[in-house]
Amino acid sequence: MALSNIEPQVIWKNFSKLNEVPRPSKKEEKVIAFIKTFGENLGLPTTVDEVGNVIITKPATAGMENRKSIVLQSHLDMVCQKNNDVTFDFETQGIQMEVDGDWVKAKGTTLGADNGLGVATIMSILESTDIPHPELEALFTIDEETGMTGALGLKPSQLKGQILLNLDTEEDDEIDIGCAGGVDVTVSNTYATENAKGETVKIEVKGLRGGHSGMDIHKGFGNSNMIIGRLLYKGLENQNLQVISIDGGSLRNAIPREAIAIVSVKNANEFLATLETLKNEILEEFVAIEAHLQINITVAESTGKAISEEDSKKLIYVLKSLHNGVYRMSPDVPDLVESSNNVAKVELKEGNLKILNLSRSSVDSSKDSVAEQLKCVSELAGMTVEMSGSYPGWKPKPGSEIVQIMEKIYTEKFGDKPHVVACHAGLECGIIGANYPAMEMVSFGPTIRGAHSPEEKANITSTQKFWTFLKEILANIPQK
Repeated sequence: MALSNIEPQVIWKNFSKLNEVPRPSKKEEKVIAFIKTFGENLGLPTTVDEVGNVIITKPATAGMENRKSIVLQSHLDMVCQKNNDVTFDFETQGIQMEVDGDWVKAKGTTLGADNGLGVATIMSILESTDIPHPELEALFTIDEETGMTGALGLKPSQLKGQILLNLDTEEDDEIDIGCAGGVDVTVSNTYATENAKGETVKIEVKGLRGGHSGMDIHKGFGNSNMIIGRLLYKGLENQNLQVISIDGGSLRNAIPREAIAIVSVKNANEFLATLETLKNEILEEFVAIEAHLQINITVAESTGKAISEEDSKKLIYVLKSLHNGVYRMSPDVPDLVESSNNVAKVELKEGNLKILNLSRSSVDSSKDSVAEQLKCVSELAGMTVEMSGSYPGWKPKPGSEIVQIMEKIYTEKFGDKPHVVACHAGLECGIIGANYPAMEMVSFGPTIRGAHSPEEKANITSTQKFWTFLKEILANIPQK
């Protein structure tokens, strides 16, 4: 890793140390221990709460004791995605990083800049001896990416801070003051299986960009599960078929990049001919935005038992009907996605079906509407639908004192006005704010591209700008 000479060196040093520690969501034991040891080695009061959040407190620097107290917050876990041709174990290996021009990226995997750069920045403030700041609480939460259980498990009495600075936004010219809530919608069923009656065909979709299922949902990126559904539906045009298996996508908050379906058909050549035109049409549809998309449809060896033709038809109809993408744009905030759904993972194996969705919205009633549509479609096909992990959105307060201070600092330091926005990602601020309604909250961060995908990269110049901005904010926190 050639990161040692990049400015600000303290952040990249801490980010490099952090990225040596495996930290998949729900498997954060090693990184919790790492951060706990970090705080204790600094001689700062350090606690781990009952769900695994780490809280490190630091007194105000001289002359700053009368300022409002601050909570600096980032999450410890990272999305673990890799390219198919990369051998990598996220549970045992550290991220392999490299510098590419003005960007830091990983070698075929997610980088973990989301939210590792935020964590590294807080570590840098905690160990500093020359940065003015009020009394600080550093809050490192767990499991943000797959359930926000850390934020949900945070007790109302644990924090004393009056202003929360969340360092989990991915555009350096944005000051985020609101976000979407979400709910996990899981569709499942168990089918009887039988010996396949015909010839086996493999449909493979790969090479899509993927991305963040909130921040990127409006960009028109391909969803491998939706493309598989279109192809299978077209295959029903001239003959019935039996689905043997489907394996598409992985995490709810990542737009799926790859999917494979194995089916049995009566006439493979006719099936391939039926799909050829649609295949070329899909490639043409996405040529401008998915330059590396591949769709391979080939005759294959049989790889297991199939579900019946009737059950296969119902499953394909559901895949074709599930809503994916933007559901509604906000009528109140220009260019903001209000509601969406990501059909994140489809798995049919030995007759056991699971379809994982993540529905998001900044309006709870609209979030419910998206989830209910998924439920209705799936239950009509005899499937079971479970809704879980619901979390609230974060309602914007554009006139708050900290937002006004940050706007003023940004304009003076960088010569332009920042964008004060709400985002379609799920930030922990909404959950934390439910227990701390009087706390002012804002989110900001350095520019990161391709989060939740192996294309993730962090901008070096932007990180310098972010560091300058944060230090200036801490020096100008208002009086109590």
